[in-house]
Amino acid sequence: MIDIRLIRENPDVVRENIRKKFQDEKLPLVDEVIELDKKSRNYQQEADELRAKRNQISKEIGGLMKSGKKEEAEEKKNEVNAFSKRLEELEELEIKTQEEVTKRMMVIPQIIDPSVPIGKDDSENVEIQIWGANRSALRNSLSYGDHGEFKRNRPGCCQKGRRKWVLLFTG
Repeated sequence: MIDIRLIRENPDVVRENIRKKFQDEKLPLVDEVIELDKKSRNYQQEADELRAKRNQISKEIGGLMKSGKKEEAEEKKNEVNAFSKRLEELEELEIKTQEEVTKRMMVIPQIIDPSVPIGKDDSENVEIQIWGANRSALRNSLSYGDHGEFKRNRPGCCQKGRRKWVLLFTG
């Protein structure tokens, strides 16, 4: 999954990457992620402000109770309860929005390395180097069962213990 900071800071790079992968149907996801992320951050900011106000008012309630002003303290408690209800709503909205952001970000493809050639499918790949021998002739000459046989604890093998299997190629 791509880092959300990359989408926030460089949405054009992400869009260009999607175009290079020929997945144009995923282009609107970038804008959706940006919009949902802004909403989520706004919910979080509002929730943080409410928590700060709640903490400040709770300190004031303690001071009012010490000074004997119980009626004012009760008014402040009601205010704190209203903050708590709104805070729960904001936390639920933030969680739902973050889930939507994550769901959309899981569909956005990773950034292509600059050294990778651009092509529609595997047929347009550039062959840079081949490792190992060409085994296509061997595969074509042997049937499926002739590729190898299993030998159990064959003498001469440097194996200790039991239940060891060795696959020997006959071709």
